[in-house]
Amino acid sequence: MSIAANIKKIKEELPIHVTLVAVSKTNPIERIEEAYAVGQRHFGENKVQEMVAKASQLPKDIFWHLIGHLQTNKVKYIAPFVHLIHAVDSFKLLQEIDKHAKINNRMIDCLLQVYIAKEETKFGFSIEELDVLLREGKYKELTNTNIRGLMGMATNTHNTNQIAIEFDTINKVYTQIKKANLFQQFDILSIGMSSDYPIAVEHGSNMVRVGSNIFGERKY
Repeated sequence: MSIAANIKKIKEELPIHVTLVAVSKTNPIERIEEAYAVGQRHFGENKVQEMVAKASQLPKDIFWHLIGHLQTNKVKYIAPFVHLIHAVDSFKLLQEIDKHAKINNRMIDCLLQVYIAKEETKFGFSIEELDVLLREGKYKELTNTNIRGLMGMATNTHNTNQIAIEFDTINKVYTQIKKANLFQQFDILSIGMSSDYPIAVEHGSNMVRVGSNIFGERKY
């Protein structure tokens, strides 16, 4: 199917409250423009340099999501325009985002990445580390950063029961934090990708990051 048909199909499957982030990493400008032409506005990139280059060439009403691991020395390049940073995995990174948000006179929305997978290659706070971060309250020092929710990636496996357990785990943590009213606006649970987003939606996701199901398997 075409990119337009793929987006239409996915949006018909998703509940209205779930935001679709089209993962455009490695895809050329022309393919992003195809998605844009049918109303897609949220796009996800995992490399800073690639996102900066695309943002400079594409319409300014696109919402750019940095979904990959972010190094502190790269924050300055995306701070002027990034819509949402998904994979915040340390307080040091939060401080750097806050610093560059101030420089750009902006508030930058962020998600705390929680490590839920059975894979060593994934990043994120463990649930214990997240608990320490929240109890210590150092995030209250940040004046230009909004912690809007949590992000997680399930194990890359065909075992749907394991995926469901991992998504249920992060959903429970998200719900607990939300009920505690620690943040002014804590309303995003970003879980679910092409292979598992239906399971994620069943377990509370309201933002899914879909790449290959929109653009096809990467060939670039």
